[in-house]
Amino acid sequence: MRKSIATVTLSGTLEEKLTAAAQVGFDGVEIFESDLVNCASSPAQVRRRAEDLGLRIELYQPFRDFEAVPSAALARNLRRAERKFQLINDLGADLLLVCSNVSPAATDDDALAADQLHQLAEQAARHGIRIAYEALAWGRYVSDYLHAWRIVQAADHPNLGLCLDSFHILSRPVDPGGLRGVPGEKVFFLQLADAPRMHLDVLQWSRHYRCFPGQGGFDLTGLLEAVFATGYQGPLSLEVFNDVFRQADAERTATDGMRSLLTLEDSLRQRLEVPLRAGQHGRHLELQELPPPVELTGFAFVELAVDPLSEMAAERLLEELGFARVGRHRSKPVQMWQQGDARVLLNRTHPDAGGWHRGDVRASAIAVESPDPARSAERAEALLAAPIPRTHGPGEADLTAVAAPDGTSVFFCRTDARDGTGWLGDFHPLTVPDDSGPRGITGIDHIALSQPSYSFDEATLFYQSVFGLRQRDSEEVADPYGLVRSRAMAGTGNRLRLVLNVPLLGGGQLPETAALQHVAFACPDIFATARRMRARGLPTLPIPTNYYDDLAARMELDASLLEAMREHEVLYDRNEGGGFFHFYTVMLGRRVFFEVVQRLGDYDGYGAVNTPVRMAAQYLAMAGVT
Repeated sequence: MRKSIATVTLSGTLEEKLTAAAQVGFDGVEIFESDLVNCASSPAQVRRRAEDLGLRIELYQPFRDFEAVPSAALARNLRRAERKFQLINDLGADLLLVCSNVSPAATDDDALAADQLHQLAEQAARHGIRIAYEALAWGRYVSDYLHAWRIVQAADHPNLGLCLDSFHILSRPVDPGGLRGVPGEKVFFLQLADAPRMHLDVLQWSRHYRCFPGQGGFDLTGLLEAVFATGYQGPLSLEVFNDVFRQADAERTATDGMRSLLTLEDSLRQRLEVPLRAGQHGRHLELQELPPPVELTGFAFVELAVDPLSEMAAERLLEELGFARVGRHRSKPVQMWQQGDARVLLNRTHPDAGGWHRGDVRASAIAVESPDPARSAERAEALLAAPIPRTHGPGEADLTAVAAPDGTSVFFCRTDARDGTGWLGDFHPLTVPDDSGPRGITGIDHIALSQPSYSFDEATLFYQSVFGLRQRDSEEVADPYGLVRSRAMAGTGNRLRLVLNVPLLGGGQLPETAALQHVAFACPDIFATARRMRARGLPTLPIPTNYYDDLAARMELDASLLEAMREHEVLYDRNEGGGFFHFYTVMLGRRVFFEVVQRLGDYDGYGAVNTPVRMAAQYLAMAGVT
């Protein structure tokens, strides 16, 4: 399958957009009119640049407000088209996208629209150009693909066909299954975009909130199945209008887009028998096959980057949580702390490192348990995850690391490996955890990572495709100075849980509160665990009395239970599946903290209702208010 991307999807100049598309491996591009108009290079020079980069110019767009107009307007439109045909020839392209008319001058006359599109196609044919007619979801009279197809049929010209756009199809209550009645040779082009389900004017929805396949709520796999059943043989092309993409690094966005197409194509391959027989032509469609995902079974460890100052604070806090220092790395300044199956690595970083504040702490790496780490790494690299070069000493495990969109290192490992590939052998043992007493922390329940505003959807797709996680709850929660969007993701059986957070509108007055990262540890008895930790001197996050007064009003809780929660600063949530107790530690540095949780029954949330309480308490603590 050829893969293409519209230049409107990427930021920068046209030359920069072409370079980014080529570097990532796209076969072609759609040239958006404004990109060419604003470009200092001539169409012929753009053509040569694309050829030098190995790119095919698949299509030029858009040509607007053409059909179903009075004769005087038609004459002007045909003159305008003649100039565009000459330009398209100079570009070396052979396809022009014509959008359904949105102007007040248009009339509700399908026969007139068909006749005028026939004239346009006849004129285009003299230049060796075809016309792809697209139904805009907000078209004045033509707003769905079936209506557009009836007009194309009536126009009856070999150089006139359809452009199918997933947003314009799936944003409307029209069954894409009707595509099965369209012959593949009349589907000239396919544009793909996803979008979150939103109750917005469709034009605003389209112009600002489109995203790459897999980042929204559309069934693009089902749409592709219907399109390819027609016999369509053209490229998969991304056309995404998105405010974030207009500002983000072009190569990074192109990489995200390619990852989305690889995942989408593999999803279609899994749904269908391969090879897929395309329509009535007897051709075979070869679909991308990615290394199959490996079911990840939990977190092996989380690594915190510390400096000599924050390392002492981290050690003290881990001791108060009940962790024991069990190992020191053979060749690196890394120490391992463990309690139950929860492992925290402290990696000492030089305090003068770029972007580093003295005394700071950050979650620098996560490691996930995989029964086949090599295959997990192979899939990650096939999905364009950037490998991280690592050095390891003689006899040390050669762990593969890739970079997540926010820069976090991601390791795939098998802690219980007995073939010499296990990573635990890289550490000199210092002590053995004492598991003879009451059970405290048993493992890592979930990890929450803040994301830069430009990579939130990118991170979602990364963890969804590389880790095999599914999107769960999405929330928008208020901190004292803004809003934070939170998206929960989980693997099979909820054995691997991850929460992604991003500040909206830049994070408000106090950006630090929106850039927090935390590790949540599971325990079987929240109150027994809290008592033991308090006896060790653990400082927990103070929760206001008003919270417990409100909780008593909202829920019928036993008075002694409520008093125990108040005493140990434990918060509570429940749903139809069960309940959730949790408390937080104070901050470690500027952005990291820990959470201890107990799940009751089948509760599978994260206590999101309590997040504003936690954020406000953290702000007061950081501001020095007690």
